[in-house]
Amino acid sequence: MQLQQMQDQLSRQQGIIEELQNDVSRMKQENLERYQDLDRRINSGAAPAATPDNSSTGGASNAAAGAAAGAAGAAAQQPAASGEPGDPAKEKLYYDAAFDLIKQKDFDKASQAFNAFLRKYPNSQYAGNAQYWLGEVNLAKGDLPGASQAFAQVSQKYPKHSKVPDSLYKLADVERRMGHTDKVKGILQQVITQYPGTSAAQLAQRDLQKL
Repeated sequence: MQLQQMQDQLSRQQGIIEELQNDVSRMKQENLERYQDLDRRINSGAAPAATPDNSSTGGASNAAAGAAAGAAGAAAQQPAASGEPGDPAKEKLYYDAAFDLIKQKDFDKASQAFNAFLRKYPNSQYAGNAQYWLGEVNLAKGDLPGASQAFAQVSQKYPKHSKVPDSLYKLADVERRMGHTDKVKGILQQVITQYPGTSAAQLAQRDLQKL
């Protein structure tokens, strides 16, 4: 009887180990997909042009990138600010530096840099894009709550921005990853209804049919 109990216990433990191994493999695959998706966006033209309504390609120097990371560290230790008067040239320098950190795959510093940028220049012409790419960076890091918050704030803070449809679609994807299926359907339907004809709406329609 004791031998049978030990065999049963061993079988249960092996089942738990296999389940954990499957979970780890799934998490590794999801992280790989996030990195690959981000790479595709950067390398295929989703990496934005240097215009107010688009992200910059990130042509700042390494020194500028370091300055952005340093500013991020300083901002993290200070209370939230209402923003400084705009200086387009300076804003672009900081924004490009933050985007360069994405291309270097330094996602932790990129997240800090975009957060610092948004604290310093909340009304910048680049703020909407910074908010969107903050979501992408957090998603690449595996920070799903942070990604969800960042994507949601694009439509909340910059409702007329061109990144809103994409940010809502990405928000639905993050909520799906977190298991919030009830929220996913509503967000996808919002994209389809409010932004017809966009690529985000087409993707939302496809995903909605799969749910």
